[in-house]
Amino acid sequence: MSKILIRGAKVLGGEAQDVLITDETITAVGSDLTVSSAEGAQVIEADGKILLPGLVDLHTHLREPGREDSETVLTGTRAAASGGYTAVFAMANTFPVADTAGVVEQVYRLGQEHGYCDVQPIGAVTVGLEGKKLAELGAMHESAAGVTVFSDDGKCVDDAVIMRRALEYVKAFGGVVAQHAQEPRLTEGAQMNEGVVSAELGLGGWPAVAEESIIARDVLLAEHVGSRVHICHLSTAGSVGIVRWAKSRGIDVTAEVTPHHLLLTDEMVRTYNPVYKVNPPLRTERDVMALREALADGTIDIVATDHAPHPHEDKDCEWAAAAMGMVGLETALSVVQQTMVETGLLTWADVADRMSFKPAQIGQAKGHGRPISVGEPANLTLVDSAYRGEVDPAGFASRSRNTPYEGRELPGRITHTFLRGRATLVDGKLA
Repeated sequence: MSKILIRGAKVLGGEAQDVLITDETITAVGSDLTVSSAEGAQVIEADGKILLPGLVDLHTHLREPGREDSETVLTGTRAAASGGYTAVFAMANTFPVADTAGVVEQVYRLGQEHGYCDVQPIGAVTVGLEGKKLAELGAMHESAAGVTVFSDDGKCVDDAVIMRRALEYVKAFGGVVAQHAQEPRLTEGAQMNEGVVSAELGLGGWPAVAEESIIARDVLLAEHVGSRVHICHLSTAGSVGIVRWAKSRGIDVTAEVTPHHLLLTDEMVRTYNPVYKVNPPLRTERDVMALREALADGTIDIVATDHAPHPHEDKDCEWAAAAMGMVGLETALSVVQQTMVETGLLTWADVADRMSFKPAQIGQAKGHGRPISVGEPANLTLVDSAYRGEVDPAGFASRSRNTPYEGRELPGRITHTFLRGRATLVDGKLA
């Protein structure tokens, strides 16, 4: 029997308490736990640090199989543990595409083998992400991986008939379709957000309506068939308005926002640094403020990283040739602390809701997103919220370094992560 006593932690940012972990389970929570109950325990002095349930990311690119030069399940889950995550959902745009039971089971078993966090594969909606024929949705759900979330992320399911069929199919087993909202004809040749900055720089514009039109269509389709739809990386004020309207109408829609869309704007593109090239693109300050407000009031349900690793050569090139995407697992909580907690928009309990409870609920991640209370699985993360430091990608656990925050001072640091009572991160270092 192993015991760990976390002493003096602010549970969900509240009063300091002691938390005792016995093997895989939380067995005591309270003030000044008696020596007898914690006898023989390894003691971690939390000194007022914030104790949260292990974070859950509904949108991670682990790249394996096929692009192990960018990331692997091992390096990606090590990055997740470093960022306080105990579960991640791995997107399907691998090589081969995760559109069969065999591929999703491979990713699932790699996650189990490496053990830094739980890996739940996301299955493709269509064969090869080509948008023409539904993939093996039922077989992936019934596989050992037990897939419940399906997405062609990286591409939009732009055919309304295919999207309707997908929504009808997953309804049979309580699944959800996660849509990458991007009308392809409206974004041909697009390089950045369409607006003042794109006009001044002479770069192809990516209009907000390309996202908003797909979201409007899909919430109506979800209402029509009585199914669930999840909107990936929502990025515009107009999209917020559509989701808010859909929820007021009782449509079963959820939405996510990325940390980078809560902080960065299209003004960054003036540097022509491809590290700021991302899909959907960085938007305007008005959009950023609308996203923060929507995350605070619950219109946007969760924060998801869209962790998108790329090798050096795919980013260290001219803007037009650069790949789209940013790594995010190791900086996500710090960005949320800066943009949402320190601005007074969210409490730490709210952060637990947006980054653990709700993503686990949407993705049906068993054992994750649970209260910090007796009898619950010990999936936990300990945060030193007083810490301030510059982001140094050289120290990342991820195989890739394409972060937009290099040299930027961000608050907060994950000191410990526990996956079912086993430390995966100790004093900021991987176990």
